[in-house]
Amino acid sequence: MGRVLPGPGPSSWFEGSIVEADFPADFLWGTATSAHQVEGGNVNSDWWDFEHDPHTAARVSSGDAIDHYHRYVDDFALLRSLDHNAHRLSVEWARIEPAAGEFSRAAIAHYRRVLTALADTGMTAFVTLHHFTLPRWFAAAGGWLASDAVDVFARYCHRVAAELGDLMPYVCTINEPQMVALHGYLEGYHPPGIASPTLWKRAGRALLDAHHAAVRAVHHASPRSRAGLAVNVPLLAPIRDDDACHAFHRLMQHEIVDLYLDGLTGPDRGDWLGVQYYRKQWVDPASPTFFAGPPDGFTRTQMGWAVYPDGLRQVLHRAARTGLPLYVTENGIATEDDTERVDYLHTHLVALAQARAEGVDVRGYLHWSAFDNFEWSEGYRPTFGLIAVDHTDDFARIPKPSARVFARIATSGQLLEGMYA
Repeated sequence: MGRVLPGPGPSSWFEGSIVEADFPADFLWGTATSAHQVEGGNVNSDWWDFEHDPHTAARVSSGDAIDHYHRYVDDFALLRSLDHNAHRLSVEWARIEPAAGEFSRAAIAHYRRVLTALADTGMTAFVTLHHFTLPRWFAAAGGWLASDAVDVFARYCHRVAAELGDLMPYVCTINEPQMVALHGYLEGYHPPGIASPTLWKRAGRALLDAHHAAVRAVHHASPRSRAGLAVNVPLLAPIRDDDACHAFHRLMQHEIVDLYLDGLTGPDRGDWLGVQYYRKQWVDPASPTFFAGPPDGFTRTQMGWAVYPDGLRQVLHRAARTGLPLYVTENGIATEDDTERVDYLHTHLVALAQARAEGVDVRGYLHWSAFDNFEWSEGYRPTFGLIAVDHTDDFARIPKPSARVFARIATSGQLLEGMYA
């Protein structure tokens, strides 16, 4: 049996006991991307407008991204050569429905070619229908606050599932609905750039309703596709031990985590749940940003996030209360130091193995991200990828040592000594 090691880095973070672990043969190993972050030229989206408005939080334009739109065949072949057996990607709503009710045959045909190429590699597809970006016309009509937003989104989901469902064994309806609401409607960090506690809550509930409507649409149009939601589940904590901070922590825990997990009820809740974990995060009612930076002693990423691997074990237990099968659909670190990425990968997989040993039904791990790519308002500065991209040399793909480490884990299904050299 494979032995889970306390290395390659310090293991004092870990609150559980170190366990032996073999991942099962049918465990899914892979990486994740999103269309806007890798394809390039997504000119009909709200994000393109946001990036080109000098008054927004966006640092730079996504531009050509990493030109995955034209290079997907080679990219999939590279990922498969690194022993991935699954891949998460998104289709772009702004391309598929460039005007309200007008569906592009060319865009649908493009994504059929993309998903066929992925299937031809033997990798299992997780296909996200909405990953942060909206068509310009949908955003202009009110976005998630429009009275017909849920119905319009369901129409799009039904069309995609009807056209492409045979190539979508796993369908993710919405990526991180609570982050769409938080960043877009409270922090103003993403489109539509609003800062309103009232609209934040309205948007979050609309997104949860949209997930249920999307599950109905997918199940109707493509009964064999398994639909789920991908939820960002940070490990939230109060920054101070006082009544006001604890009360604010309870509010944020409800609005960012519990609303979405507890809301997965009824016949249209979905078939699985994607858990996305990056960090422990401290809330602060006295902060204008609602959050506080990590206390001293925590490793910080390029994003300023605190590395806390045992948080993955803890949030998997929280997600397991839904009763749904779980997949880690995003987990990773923004760093220029790939040795930090190897350490992050190992320690978080230890946490995942511990959760499985404690009875949590986790069936796959999809690392964020496959490539260094466009990171929304932060532009190209943060590097999350297992594979670097040289923008000065025709977007050349350069696998990092961490990509080889991940390949060895995926191949063996074990965490063993000697894997990290």
